[in-house]
Amino acid sequence: MDLIQPQPTVESGLIPRPYPQRAELLPWTWQEVTAPWLTRTLQNKYPGIIAESLEVVQLIDSHTTKLRVRVGFNAVGKAAGFPDRLCLKSNWSGGFDDVDICAIEARFYHFLADEMKVPTATCRYADWDDDGRGQGLIILDDLEALGGQFGNSAQHAGVDAVYTALGGLAKLHGSLWDSPLIAQDAAPWLQTSMRTPVDSDQVRIMWRWILKNLEDPNFRAIAPKHYLEEPRRVEWAFDRLGDYERAFDAPYCVILGDCHQGNTYILPSGERLWLDWQLVRRGRPWRDLTYFMIGALTIEERRQNQRDMLAFYRKELIATGASGVIELDAIWEQYRRWVMYGIQAWVANMDHWGQIGLPMNERFFAAGEDHGTWALLLGE
Repeated sequence: MDLIQPQPTVESGLIPRPYPQRAELLPWTWQEVTAPWLTRTLQNKYPGIIAESLEVVQLIDSHTTKLRVRVGFNAVGKAAGFPDRLCLKSNWSGGFDDVDICAIEARFYHFLADEMKVPTATCRYADWDDDGRGQGLIILDDLEALGGQFGNSAQHAGVDAVYTALGGLAKLHGSLWDSPLIAQDAAPWLQTSMRTPVDSDQVRIMWRWILKNLEDPNFRAIAPKHYLEEPRRVEWAFDRLGDYERAFDAPYCVILGDCHQGNTYILPSGERLWLDWQLVRRGRPWRDLTYFMIGALTIEERRQNQRDMLAFYRKELIATGASGVIELDAIWEQYRRWVMYGIQAWVANMDHWGQIGLPMNERFFAAGEDHGTWALLLGE
């Protein structure tokens, strides 16, 4: 058993753990998830709870691991409302141990999830280590019990469903719009969009996968010629997007950060439940808005509806009580530039992570050419 050693906290950029009585480190392999381990872990929050049995239902490995389990709880667990199906999420994939995305997601569920005015997954336990390695853990109710379906990048949502999603996205961003709860001093754990290495260095972090996609003839067939001739253009343009965002002055809100259909769950009502808060940020909404819209619409749907959809989103955001929202023409200029966020994200996607990248690359490449995104950012 690896024991936690005392560590400095916020003063050194680390955040105190929510359950300081926990003496053992969180596991780094899913095989360590057993009924005795789950009992010890949950007892930090639920004294007397016992996991009497634990059966693995499904293992899903991508950037991080989702482990679906069936658990038999004692009377304390049942009284606390625990279902018998849970989903545990942590960094058990054997990679990505140089970023803090799992700790960030655990902090979101611990500190902010209850403040959001949109559906999020029910989280029974959120925790992280403060040893500087960025490990975190969340224990969620298994969403399949809700009777809906998981979103996927390859789904054809249709224009009406995207309008519905944009209404939900406006509520997400309006939940803590310009709120003191997300100010730096109140939430030192919440990183600011494009002011943290996981954002600003995303292209460099993911470069080896970008190179893999450049070897794929199907990818090369849809990529712009100027990008194929100089692949580093995506790095240079993304750096300029970061400069543009850091120089911008507007109210902050909470953004999902990785806002595509694959990070949603569609409830039977058609409303989206927003998932995967590993890149949650204090940011401006255009990152989420552009990424979701362009990824969820076909190229023709986007061309025919984008301006009206941006206007609809703005109206819905203001309806949440958000003040100081920029005008539609200014949103349009943000939208044209934030296309690059989607380009750099999908050129690094590996299909075996769970989301099919080729149609997304095609949509974002087309948007980049339609809106002159590369030239805008690179000053050409």
